[in-house]
Amino acid sequence: MSNTSLRLGKVDQGSMPEDKRKFLSVYHAAFGPALQKKLMFRDEADGLWQPFVEVPGTSVKDLQQFLKEAGFMPKSSLDGIFGYATQASVRLFQEYVRTVDGIAEIGSPDGVVGPNTMRFIEKWKADKKGTPDFVCKWAQASVQNPSDEFSKWIQLLQKAKEHYLANVNSILQLSESYTKPTDTQKIKDWNTAPEAIHLIGVRRNQESSAFKRENDDLFVLLINGMVFKFWGSTDPSQGIAGKRKDEAFLMEGQHTYKFGWHKVSEEKQVYRALKPANFGVLVFRDRDNDNSLTAADIAKGLDAQPNLSINIHWSGKGETNYSAGCQVIAGQSYSNHEDKVIDCSAFASPGYADLAKGKTRGAYNVFTDLLLSYAPEGVQTIAYTLGRDESFLLADDIDENVIAKWEGSLKGNEGIV
Repeated sequence: MSNTSLRLGKVDQGSMPEDKRKFLSVYHAAFGPALQKKLMFRDEADGLWQPFVEVPGTSVKDLQQFLKEAGFMPKSSLDGIFGYATQASVRLFQEYVRTVDGIAEIGSPDGVVGPNTMRFIEKWKADKKGTPDFVCKWAQASVQNPSDEFSKWIQLLQKAKEHYLANVNSILQLSESYTKPTDTQKIKDWNTAPEAIHLIGVRRNQESSAFKRENDDLFVLLINGMVFKFWGSTDPSQGIAGKRKDEAFLMEGQHTYKFGWHKVSEEKQVYRALKPANFGVLVFRDRDNDNSLTAADIAKGLDAQPNLSINIHWSGKGETNYSAGCQVIAGQSYSNHEDKVIDCSAFASPGYADLAKGKTRGAYNVFTDLLLSYAPEGVQTIAYTLGRDESFLLADDIDENVIAKWEGSLKGNEGIV
């Protein structure tokens, strides 16, 4: 493998795609005409786009071969093109060495394979070749051999579906009676299969009035038999959004989201996120402008039309809630497959400006990279189930205190879970 630094956009000699537009169209379908014409890869840094650049030899393919064998790039082809899947896999490798192997010297997971990352790739080969540890634990996991916590969350989803089919509440009744096409699912159509990718949003304090709302909610990702926890907000903050007073609150229930991009009209800020899959999701409005979601708002019913702009995206480091109704995930920290809190604060950017100064989106990148690398072949959607914290009383060992402890731990307010 060459010592040349590799990053998004690098292409092995002879591997340049004949039609760059067609190659990128799979990823950039949501972009407007102006961004599609760029024929470049959208990189991490604010305003940074990477062109296709040919490099000598087969260094990209060699890198991809290692990432595939080590389990960080299980399904992508070895095409010699350092694209989004390769970038995600490199960042996961860097994050794994940093956290699971506990070797901080690899530095921050920036997706660039320079001499230091290359050194750790060679060390991985030398130390682990021929042993079970050569394949990372994230790839060894599966829905056929899930963690105990994964099984508990799947059972909770299945129990919730059974419960609400028999005891539909007043909120879910609104989606049950909704007749237009929407990505908010009827209860009978809730996906509870362990093979699917699940994101569970735990909404807290939505009835408390807050002009500048905190990132005080929990997100649980179920993927490939593993559980990762993130934090952020499921509720809007008018003090940040400032665009309208009747801000949107995504309704509780299950919604189908697809891989996509956020801020697709802004060349210097667009980045990977999740979007409603086809028609939009159902939302309530803060009709009385008290900056909360109350029984009075719910009594006034859902918006007449599904909303296509309620994305799942980044909330900066977590110091500020950047949501105008979207579901937002903080970059400061997350809880990994071993239920250990991982600190990303040293390199997590507070907002867009510091992305051009060597910072990254931190834990949020782990979230999107896990989706890109470990989604089953051909799967481009996730099932996002949003519930209030009291909804999780259906589980025997989860209550409001447990959820508050998880959230506090992720934010550094308590010890490791």
